[in-house]
Amino acid sequence: MDVEEISRRHLAAGTPDDDIVRLLSRDILTIKRDRIPPAYAEEFARAVLTEAKNSTGLTGDLFTFEPAGSSMGEFGVGSRGAGDFFAHRQLARIIGRTSATVGVDEMDDAGAVCAGGDYIITTVDGMHSRLSDFPFLAGFHVTRATLRDVYVMGAKPVALLSDIHVADDGDVAKIFDYTAGVTAVGEAMGVPLVTGSTLRIGGDMVLGSRMTGCVGAVGVARHLTARKAIQPGDVLLMTEGAGGGTIATAAIYSGFPEVVDETINLHFLKACEALLASSVLPGIHAMTDVTNGGLRGDAYEMAETANCRIVVEEDELRTLVQPKVLAMLDALEIDYLGVSLDALLVVAPPEVAPEIKQVVGSAGVAMKEIGYVEEGAAESVLVVDGKIRDFSPRFRESAYTPVKKVVDGDKRDFEEMKAGVERAAEAAIAKKERMLARLRSS
Repeated sequence: MDVEEISRRHLAAGTPDDDIVRLLSRDILTIKRDRIPPAYAEEFARAVLTEAKNSTGLTGDLFTFEPAGSSMGEFGVGSRGAGDFFAHRQLARIIGRTSATVGVDEMDDAGAVCAGGDYIITTVDGMHSRLSDFPFLAGFHVTRATLRDVYVMGAKPVALLSDIHVADDGDVAKIFDYTAGVTAVGEAMGVPLVTGSTLRIGGDMVLGSRMTGCVGAVGVARHLTARKAIQPGDVLLMTEGAGGGTIATAAIYSGFPEVVDETINLHFLKACEALLASSVLPGIHAMTDVTNGGLRGDAYEMAETANCRIVVEEDELRTLVQPKVLAMLDALEIDYLGVSLDALLVVAPPEVAPEIKQVVGSAGVAMKEIGYVEEGAAESVLVVDGKIRDFSPRFRESAYTPVKKVVDGDKRDFEEMKAGVERAAEAAIAKKERMLARLRSS
């Protein structure tokens, strides 16, 4: 509960001050009734109102921004679909061209810069927002996710960093349980957690126990396996996958808690370790993890980055989803191709495919060929029973919880929203240029 936001909304609606204090006090006591008296709640509410008034109506570049006219939820930001991909491409425009070997404009799993003859890989992943009440799972899955992003760039992870935020009323133990999840993965893979930050969400202004955070990783590589190296004639190889934070969330909130246990493994990371230690690594063109909007989203992003046509054949795909996970997805009518499976996807010339499968198999992980790359428009298609079907990402990833199924049915006009988002991005670019001019002249 964001009491500052509530206060600002009441101010904008013209609600009298005393009524705002009364309403805010009621909301504060909803969360803190057992710990504070009504008099304290009223005093706190008046202080919130004072701060909201003092910070409302400020003008100028430092205090205002160009609104996009659509909210994060409406546009699907973070929901790993068409809206999310579009927003991320606007972020790449704002960042602009840099000296990075692999920059954000390439929409890869991680970025890379060259230093001392090696490639330094950096990446960061946010914990799954619905795992707030399950800190160990949140820490475990976000750490595994960020290490995956380093490995798929052909890099050996060397360090982890953690940033954890818990709202004002969250139990301190949350940060401990979360950190235990982070370090369980880190220690199992020999990657130390070396730094981090611990804060409250919104300071005093956000009540409740919601937790959010991220884990970043740094790796070192000699041979990059970035998406831009994909070439026509390559084949696609995919490992088995049991999912991570997304599947765990689907299981918990849909009444399948026993499925969560299937997500606790290091199969992906061990398969990558085997590839990095093998002589076949230089023959691999690209690797990625099947996460962003499922295989639908990743195939689309890869085709866009490499400017090739990617053809995925469904024949073997279902056999690569862990049986209990697949049974749950089928029972819940969740499209398994549009949800994160946390499988490893390797793109390589056909002549090295057998060796890649042998190396991955030596790590105890199954892998099969699921498609190929050809010249043509930058698109991804799905072949089912010999017929080509559209395989473009949906507006949002597959709705995998009861709440997401409700949200998925409420959509505004996408093209209208895109125009507002582009306008806001242009304004941010212009502001950046004004600030750079100011900084360079001082």
